[in-house]
Amino acid sequence: MELILKKTIDNLGEEGDVVTVKPGFGRNYLVPQHLAVPANKANLATLEIQKDAIEARKEAQKADSEGLAKKLSGVTISIGKRVGEEDKLYGSVTSGDIAEKLAEVGINLDKRKILMDEPIKTIGEFMVSVKVGYQVNSEVKVEVVAEEAAD
Repeated sequence: MELILKKTIDNLGEEGDVVTVKPGFGRNYLVPQHLAVPANKANLATLEIQKDAIEARKEAQKADSEGLAKKLSGVTISIGKRVGEEDKLYGSVTSGDIAEKLAEVGINLDKRKILMDEPIKTIGEFMVSVKVGYQVNSEVKVEVVAEEAAD
């Protein structure tokens, strides 16, 4: 099934792309969520008319993403947690904790944009990847310290 994307979707394509997807995915998810429209003659003609506006939006989004990536690359956040034996944390540092600390320094991100394979369970310095836009990633330095040292 061929569809025209109305919004950028990770792992599928950017706004304005004509993509081929399985019929169930298109019919049951993309079209009802207004993320895509069928690639028929009328919609393709409309796409041609709107191409300049779509390109302008893509460029603006890319510039915003790159600006945020630069801002994030210089950020170091410190998270204080209670520590047990052998510097193991009681609990762990999750993407929610990192998003909360970033919000404190004025960078508001959805915790789902913070890419962690698994939660941090020891003290130390870690580089955590953050997805700031379509195909634009950055890294944030996270320092996990013992709670007494954080005060």
